[in-house]
Amino acid sequence: MTTDQDFLADCRARLAFDLLANTWNAVVLWALGTGPRRHGELRALIGGISQKVLTETLRRLEFNGLVARRAYGGAPPRVEYELTALGRTLLAPIDAVGAWAFEHCDEVLAAQDRYAGHGGSGCP
Repeated sequence: MTTDQDFLADCRARLAFDLLANTWNAVVLWALGTGPRRHGELRALIGGISQKVLTETLRRLEFNGLVARRAYGGAPPRVEYELTALGRTLLAPIDAVGAWAFEHCDEVLAAQDRYAGHGGSGCP
């Protein structure tokens, strides 16, 4: 177990939070949770993500060992993306954060409304 100070200073903890801090990382990981998908399938499934941002996200996830890219020969060539074993380990934490968001979304939005009503800038 780590102390509070160890947790705050631990680059490992920051790495984990950084992986989930990017808006699209968790969404793409979750979308790949049911199995391999092609780029176009991911874009259609996710919605609201540009081709460029999806490509950047997939590269970042591959760089971090969370997603594997598989290229298949043929005409036209086909590429699929799938979670690695390491990537699959993040599905449970992503699910937990999603469940928290579902349960507490109204409270967070109400707090934002109260803050905005008191002349806050929207940033702490």
